[in-house]
Amino acid sequence: MTSWRDFAADAPSLATTVRRTFAIRKHATMASIRRDGSPRISGTEVDFAGDGEIYLEMMPGAKRAGDLRRDPRLALHCPTEDTPVEDPASWLGDGKITGHAIEVEPHRFRIDIETVVLTRVAPGGGELEITTWRSDGHQATVRRS
Repeated sequence: MTSWRDFAADAPSLATTVRRTFAIRKHATMASIRRDGSPRISGTEVDFAGDGEIYLEMMPGAKRAGDLRRDPRLALHCPTEDTPVEDPASWLGDGKITGHAIEVEPHRFRIDIETVVLTRVAPGGGELEITTWRSDGHQATVRRS
């Protein structure tokens, strides 16, 4: 299992920036898998808790809770902000987290992290810079024009 604390210890700079992307607004977007195998996207609050874990809490009867009990795979995406037109490289970027949800109490799930991704505009503003961290500790950054 990879906690947020473990990830942050392994990649502190990346963790700081991704955490800031999730703090932009209250609600993030979560993707889960419905009973029929199709994707479900839901707004959710992501709790970066003081114990070094990430949690999701859901209302009783939430369809996404049932999704996660059936198939714990999920993806989280930070609240979206527009890239500043006048200075694209000043954009903080988009944070994404994939992993598995583990129900720790009714309707409260801890996230076992598999990947963390930060997509932003590279310095100079002409390319995207995508940094990916995997739970095996591998980290890579690629640029795309």
